[in-house]
Amino acid sequence: MEEFERKQLLERIDREGATVGASIPETITVQGEEVNLREFVFEIKRRETVPSGERERVDRAKRNLRRERLQRKQRIERGEVSYEEGRALVESIVGIDRALEALQNLGPANVEAEARAQEAADQKRWVSFLRQVLGDDGGRRGRS
Repeated sequence: MEEFERKQLLERIDREGATVGASIPETITVQGEEVNLREFVFEIKRRETVPSGERERVDRAKRNLRRERLQRKQRIERGEVSYEEGRALVESIVGIDRALEALQNLGPANVEAEARAQEAADQKRWVSFLRQVLGDDGGRRGRS
């Protein structure tokens, strides 16, 4: 592969909007294991919320996909492949990016629990602010 071809391939990977119009690969080999990637992503996206057990599975899948993406990109960077193989790797990387994008945009596991946690955090910040404004003892200074 020529140097300019390698640079073109790498530019395609890092291009903003590279995933626009790209599809998630039906299957992909990740860390030596065949994964039905499209089915997995659509199964997860179909749910309104992701249970905590599934959240761990999704997080593990995202880590493995990122690792696989990096390894494929490094093969192109090192020039270990022909231009044709590089093009195929670029398409698979863009597909991985598309899958990661879809998995990244999942909602919280439990919307109600997330809302309660956010409300509790807001209340805690408010109490902390009041203590700071009124003094560490809650404004009881000078009172008998």
